[in-house]
Amino acid sequence: MTSDAWIIGSYATAFGKRPGDSVKTLAREAVLGVVEDARLDDANSVGSVWFGNCGMWVEGQGSVRGQVCLTPLIREGYFPERIPISNVEGGCATASMAFQGAVKDVWLGEADLALAIGVEKTFYADQPELTRELFAGGIDRYDPHEWMQYYREAGALAGQQFNPGPDRTIFMDTYAMQALWHMQHFGTTARQIAAAAAKNHCAAVHNPKAQYRFRMTVDEVLADRPVTAPLTRAMCAPIGDGAAASLICSDAFLATLPGEVKARAVRVAGMALTSGKYRRLDEPGLSSVAASKAYARAGITPSDVHVAEVHDATSFCEIYQAEMLGFCPAGHGGKLAESGETSLGGRIPMNLSGGLVSKGHPVGATGLSMIDELVLQLRGNAGPRQVEGARIGLAENGGGVVGFDEAACSVIILEGIR
Repeated sequence: MTSDAWIIGSYATAFGKRPGDSVKTLAREAVLGVVEDARLDDANSVGSVWFGNCGMWVEGQGSVRGQVCLTPLIREGYFPERIPISNVEGGCATASMAFQGAVKDVWLGEADLALAIGVEKTFYADQPELTRELFAGGIDRYDPHEWMQYYREAGALAGQQFNPGPDRTIFMDTYAMQALWHMQHFGTTARQIAAAAAKNHCAAVHNPKAQYRFRMTVDEVLADRPVTAPLTRAMCAPIGDGAAASLICSDAFLATLPGEVKARAVRVAGMALTSGKYRRLDEPGLSSVAASKAYARAGITPSDVHVAEVHDATSFCEIYQAEMLGFCPAGHGGKLAESGETSLGGRIPMNLSGGLVSKGHPVGATGLSMIDELVLQLRGNAGPRQVEGARIGLAENGGGVVGFDEAACSVIILEGIR
């Protein structure tokens, strides 16, 4: 590593169903927003780009996605010509992969200023089949018999037959089976899962960019429309569109910037990426491995983290990830959610953005939206959802599925210097 890596610009669009926006307009908004946040005049100082997207292929754009989306800005002279643009895809972990690529460019001296951007459209009002096709790409399409048999056997262990339906993605069924197994073995309750969901719905009221901004009680979450037991609609992330971006720079580039920009910089303290496998239900997930590596690289322990954004594609995931990240012992995630310790003012506040279940989940943008929330927190700019004295933040972001693992998982640790 030749330099530290510093986030000097961070931005996320509002998430939601945005039928009037294309991937190009979303990308433009994210680039203009992150450059403005970094107090730069344009993007011509950027030395490399890591562009994340999952679903443009369902619109017919299977390759050169970043080049296609950024060409208008290059043509206008806002973006440098001949810039290296690397396209990244890793399911719902896509944006985090883009971020890690940009950070590595800075660490290795390949660029003094690198852009990570994630852009996604998952809502197609007149073509819902495109949404189904996009999400179906997050699992092995070559040998489906392997995971069908795996899930049938796991369903027998969890006490619920594997029976995916047309009203949901297959991921909801895999999460439901994990939740049921957790409930059987550790005593986790549907009410504890609902407590995590209600907390995040209430937190999102204070996030002007969240897709859903209404409060919910635990009882309202439990009474919402069933998706697949024990999950209700309020426990599951919605379909939506959006983009997010980060500008990451070297020590040398940071030294050239005004004092007010330096004072807002956030250091990348550590990060790790892991891949999934067909694991046993009682075997720790890949996020525990990524977290251990990221903690070691940052030189911290779980008790040092002040605020976290975790991948709650369902609210059970927040319970599970709290265990995998070391915020509580295995089997205690439900109790942690119910205790209030993951709320603002608690021991380890989680998903104060509203999480995926309420902030929204445009898959290829999600990881960078987590970074954006942590940057706000570490700068002290999170407003009513600010964690007092937050200095260390963690983002956990998983994507796709291999059995009961995500196909990929990123853990990123950030440090504020204020």
